[in-house]
Amino acid sequence: MVDRTVRDTRERDHPERGNRDQGTRDNKSSQSVLHLLHRAGQAADELFIEAIQGAEVTPRQFAVLVAVANQEALNQTEIVEATGIDRSTLADIVKRLVKRGLLARRRSKEDARANSVNLTAAGRSMVRETTIVASRIEKKILNALTPAEREMVHAMLMAIVGLKPSVRASERR
Repeated sequence: MVDRTVRDTRERDHPERGNRDQGTRDNKSSQSVLHLLHRAGQAADELFIEAIQGAEVTPRQFAVLVAVANQEALNQTEIVEATGIDRSTLADIVKRLVKRGLLARRRSKEDARANSVNLTAAGRSMVRETTIVASRIEKKILNALTPAEREMVHAMLMAIVGLKPSVRASERR
């Protein structure tokens, strides 16, 4: 169901994507780094969604589940920092994952005004199963590159998303 819903939404919001290669060589804007990064993200999301049919978890939901699996009892601010997902989107994702029984909210021991988020048993199972699929998808994506290119792309993406600020700072000089 999620697969169809995501596809229907994508087709409605992006009708030009019917033929991905249409205009790529002729349109300079389709060669821009911003556009290509966007398309790479879309391609990765599509591969992920197709591979996990039936699991009904989106790439962003999976990122949240993994963040919580890596460190239990995170509050939503910490999940925002771990995933890079904006606060309002994250609140909706957490709400959906709680409703599905994959996450549980509890009052934080450190701050009674805040909630901490933990995986449920079903959430742990989802992370285990989906991590295997996500790993296969990542390998499929990276197989288009040589080992040296894989390392370079990974380093570049880390720098772009700000996980290596020293690299970005040195580039500005």
